Amino acid sequence: MSILRLATARTAAVSFCPQNRILQQHTLSFSALAPVAKEVTVTFVEPDGAEIEATGEEGTNLMELAHENDVDLEGACEGACACSTCHVILEDKIYDELPEPSDEENDMLDLAFGLTDTSRLGCQVELTPDMEGMRIKLPSATRNFYVDGAKPAHH
Repeated sequence: MSILRLATARTAAVSFCPQNRILQQHTLSFSALAPVAKEVTVTFVEPDGAEIEATGEEGTNLMELAHENDVDLEGACEGACACSTCHVILEDKIYDELPEPSDEENDMLDLAFGLTDTSRLGCQVELTPDMEGMRIKLPSATRNFYVDGAKPAHH
């Protein structure tokens, strides 16, 4: 059973009446039922063992979730799958349930520090209800070939 939320949107349209030489503005609105995103809670485990619990909506990627919760996960390319600085280590069960990494993700993972059999890029893994309670380990270091030591600010 899925829960639905009523979503309403309004937009403005402008038309020109050539006979009267006037512009008229119209407001259009519509309503639709939209599914409510499920909240998923996971735990990030930092290299020193500190744990940070984070809750996000289904479909949010792990890198964005980390940034929203002040977890020290870099993401130098801001989710473009062009670096390995958002490298995370997943639990076997969760890793096995995910779709295979793309060739681009595998190429970037080859550059990751501390690569494991269950390594993924956080920007490429989206929260699902099956991940409730998952523990995500952060590697002890990252490799940023562009600006070593720099971390992007949260937008």
